[in-house]
Amino acid sequence: MKTKRSPKTIAGHLGRITDNPIILGIATGLYPLVFYYSRNFGMSNSWEQLAFFVVLFLFFPIIVFFVLKKISKFSILGKWRKSILPFFNLFIFFYFIKIILYTDAERKIILGIFIVSVLCAYFLHKHFKKWLTVQLVLALIGFIGLLPTIFSYINYSTKWTQQPDDIEEVVFEKRPNIYYIQPDGYVNFSELEKAEYNIDNSGFKSFLEERNFENYHNFRSNYVSTLTSNSATFMMKHHYYNGNTDYTKMPNTRENIVSENAVLSIFKNNGYKTHFISEHPYLLVNRPKLGFDYANFEYNEIPYITTGFNVAKDVSFELETAMASKSDDGNFFFVEIFEPGHISSVKSASKGKEKEREQWLEKREIANAKLEKIINIIIAQDPSALIIIMADHGGFVGLEYTDEFNHKTFGSNIVYSAFGAMLSIRWPNDEVPAESQYLKSSINVFRILFSYVSGNQKYLQHLQGDESYFVLKSGEDPGVYQYVDGNGNVNIKKIEIK
Repeated sequence: MKTKRSPKTIAGHLGRITDNPIILGIATGLYPLVFYYSRNFGMSNSWEQLAFFVVLFLFFPIIVFFVLKKISKFSILGKWRKSILPFFNLFIFFYFIKIILYTDAERKIILGIFIVSVLCAYFLHKHFKKWLTVQLVLALIGFIGLLPTIFSYINYSTKWTQQPDDIEEVVFEKRPNIYYIQPDGYVNFSELEKAEYNIDNSGFKSFLEERNFENYHNFRSNYVSTLTSNSATFMMKHHYYNGNTDYTKMPNTRENIVSENAVLSIFKNNGYKTHFISEHPYLLVNRPKLGFDYANFEYNEIPYITTGFNVAKDVSFELETAMASKSDDGNFFFVEIFEPGHISSVKSASKGKEKEREQWLEKREIANAKLEKIINIIIAQDPSALIIIMADHGGFVGLEYTDEFNHKTFGSNIVYSAFGAMLSIRWPNDEVPAESQYLKSSINVFRILFSYVSGNQKYLQHLQGDESYFVLKSGEDPGVYQYVDGNGNVNIKKIEIK
């Protein structure tokens, strides 16, 4: 015969649940933990970060509630005793959400969280069990939403990185020090003359020509984000976003750039020392295993919760420091600066099409000054160096914000505003090689470079297609689209990923 539980017995069980520090701690921190990973998995997929986040989001609140449970027993707290646990549950919960969304202090937000937590704890503490349940349900829903991202990393295939020939065994005949300088979002000289940009950049262009740079007009990237573009460039292969319908969730992009790729493998096989110099540790925020021999950031300098842009170093000084320790057997430098960048990413941050254009042009001037300083340093200390200035993508000028590009197609000027990329090369001894005629898009730059330094044109037989691709998120048929064909014509069509 079943025993019927009295309301007092049920209330007693629920009361013990709301007093349990472990349950309170998990309810407080589990959803923020899942929420952070769902938004930033590519920036936080190391075991070291996972350990930190488990301690921060779970162990810390559990310990806090153990202490608070002891404190709440003191009668001196009077009528506030019932509100202590609800207050700290809400305050810590919302504070965790704040540090995920806003890494800065944001005092006004903290004050707002405090006021809301006080009011809810005082007036609504009788409903504490209900909001604990809501927090746990949110965590469950968030975890279910996170599973596809986790599975995409678990099932990630490196098949696309395999080369069609033996280029990874290439042997260099020429052994110049090679500097690859990447100004973020710097569109090519051809696009700067068009209506979207409409700027005279002849001063900087003349600076390069006076130093014997060859400028490659109408050059473009194959992908339109730093991570996806560089992944293809350093692998010398198309990835087609791995078929993802959201290019921001493409797996292992940072690892493809700074951990292991065909370009680094080739330089190392030829005895080159490899150096990574950056203004910000954007490519290092998830603490990937470093494939470069040298990097100007240590992981202990990088916060666990960061986009990488709140930490900065003077790239000119950092480059000079690295050059002082370069190898006598050859060196490769990847130097990354983050101007001029691109226009605002989302509508809420946009200042309007014209203001965004003006800000981009201002940042272009900053980029020019930085590039001139870097180039002068290299030429003064390493006059026979091979210097490549190649942007990762364009600036998206002509749009209100970059996310606008995700949801509809545009004409050729806007497409090239996104894909157009600067390429200027200072070849050793002012000798522009015949191979340079094939320089049309970033995916083939290193393959062409390796053909040049090896003196072996067989590697040109397997150039990748010069098409440019993007993920269209909405519309009748979302998916991966070719935006520019191999001949440089805007020809938007959906492709099938095998």
